[in-house]
Amino acid sequence: MNAPLSSTTSEFETAEAAETYNHWFRAKVLASLNDDRPAHPHETVMAKLKKIVAVQPDDHAADSMEG
Repeated sequence: MNAPLSSTTSEFETAEAAETYNHWFRAKVLASLNDDRPAHPHETVMAKLKKIVAVQPDDHAADSMEG
């Protein structure tokens, strides 16, 4: 029987899968940190999302955007 995986690899089937994901994730974070495009204010993003959610047929989706 194989030894239990550590908490950082237990979500993955193998240590190699965990390492592959870790490499991919760190590359995404680094790319985001190096992105020089201007940031969008939270209020602007939330206003756009509320408009998107408002046109969805599920009435409860709009409630989750409150607050």
